[in-house]
Amino acid sequence: MSMDRFPVGQEMDVAYPNFALSLTLLSGTQLRFEIKEGPFARSEIVDIFVVPLGNSIFAVSWQEADGATVTNVQDYDRGLIHSFATLPGGQFLRMTGAFTITRRADQVSDDRPERNKALVMEAMTSLFQRRDVTAVESLYAPDYIQHNPDIPQGRDALRTLVAGLSEEVHYEPGLIVAEGDLVAIHGRIHGWGDAPQVVVDFFRVEGGMLAEHWDVLQNEVPVTAASGGIPMFDAHEGVKASDRLRAVGTA
Repeated sequence: MSMDRFPVGQEMDVAYPNFALSLTLLSGTQLRFEIKEGPFARSEIVDIFVVPLGNSIFAVSWQEADGATVTNVQDYDRGLIHSFATLPGGQFLRMTGAFTITRRADQVSDDRPERNKALVMEAMTSLFQRRDVTAVESLYAPDYIQHNPDIPQGRDALRTLVAGLSEEVHYEPGLIVAEGDLVAIHGRIHGWGDAPQVVVDFFRVEGGMLAEHWDVLQNEVPVTAASGGIPMFDAHEGVKASDRLRAVGTA
C-alpha cells in the first residue's frame, strides 16, 4: 500500500472509552485533533509521520507541544483507531476507539472493493473450476451463512458440495462489481443443471473472508436470429466493463 491511499481531507469523531476527540487529516504530514471535554481538552495541529501497513491500515505518529507522543494505528476497514500515548509525566495510555466519518476524504481511498473482488474471483474459480476443497477453509468464514435453501449452512456443507461436484461442472466468471464489504459477480455455470445457467452471486466479506452468500440462477435462453436480442451472458463482459471504466477515467 502507498501513501496515495491515506484519506487526506477526512474528518472523523473518535470515541475512546474515557473521552472523545475529532481528527482532521489535513495532509500526509499534518493532522488536527480536538478534544472538547475532560482533562485532556485542547486543540492542536501536529506534524505527523505516516507508515502504510497494508489493507487500509496506517501507523500515524506525532509529538505534541507539551511533549506527549502518540502513535495511532488507523484501521479504515474496521473503523477503529488503536492509540498508544505517552503523556509528559510519563503516564502511558493504550486505547481503542471506533470512529465515525463526518467528512469524506478529498479522493476515494478505500481499496477494499478491489481486494474483495479478487477474493470472490478466487473463491468461485477455486471451487467451481478447479474443485479445490481446501480453498473453503482459507476463503470462507467459520460461521459462513448460506441463503440458498438447497445448500445447508456452514463450511462443512460447502466442502461436501465441492467434493461431490461432477467433472462436467465448470464456472465462467463475467462482470463483477463491489462496494464496501459487498460483491456481486455475474457468471455462467455448466453442468449444474440440465442446461447452462446464468447466475448472479452476492457475497458479504468480513475480516478478509466470505461471510455470507445469496444467489439467483436462471437457465440460459439462447439468442435466436428471429429475436435479434443480446445474450444473457458474455464471457468477456468483465473485461469490457473494466475497459469502459478506464475510458471514463481518462476522458
